[in-house]
Amino acid sequence: MVRYRRNIVPGGTYFFTVTLADRSSSALIDHVDALRTAFRIVRQERPFTVDAVVILPEHLHAIWTLPADDADFSGRWRRIKAHFTHRLVDAGIPVARHRTGEYALWQRRFWEHTIRDDTDFARHVDYVHYNPVKHGLVSRVRDWPSSSFHIYVRRGVLPVDWAGDAGESMMNFGEP
Repeated sequence: MVRYRRNIVPGGTYFFTVTLADRSSSALIDHVDALRTAFRIVRQERPFTVDAVVILPEHLHAIWTLPADDADFSGRWRRIKAHFTHRLVDAGIPVARHRTGEYALWQRRFWEHTIRDDTDFARHVDYVHYNPVKHGLVSRVRDWPSSSFHIYVRRGVLPVDWAGDAGESMMNFGEP
C-alpha cells in the first residue's frame, strides 16, 4: 500500500484538488448550495480562510490558509465531504456505496500542494480561476458562476475581462 506524505505546516496556505469518484458526474454544480453549506458548517466548526475556489461539475480546486496553530486540512476535507454527502442522501438523491457500505461519492484522497511564496500563491489563484476555461466549460473566466473570481473582481483585485477569451490565448498557470 502506498504511504501518502503530507507537508504539515501549521498556519500554512495550501492548494487542493478534490474530486468525485465518478468523473462523469455533475453533482458538485448540480448541488452547489449543499456544497456551500458544507463549507460554511466546517468553517464554523474549524475555521480556515478560503483564499480562492472554483467548483466544477466533478472536481473542485481551492486555496486555504489555516489558523497559525493548526495544520489539519485533512480533517476539514473529511468533514466537508461527509456533510455534502449526507445532505444529498437526506434530500433523497441516490449515492452509490462501496461493498463495505461506505458512500462512494468522493475519491478517497485529494491532491495538496503547500504554497511556498507570493509568486506560487498568485500562480495557483490564476490556475483556480482559469480552470473552467481550461476544461472548455466557458470561453471566459467571468462566465463561470461558481468561482471566487467574482469576489476578486468586486474587490478590485482583478478586472472583469481578466484572461480574455479562450480563443485569444492559452494561459499557463499552477503546477509546471
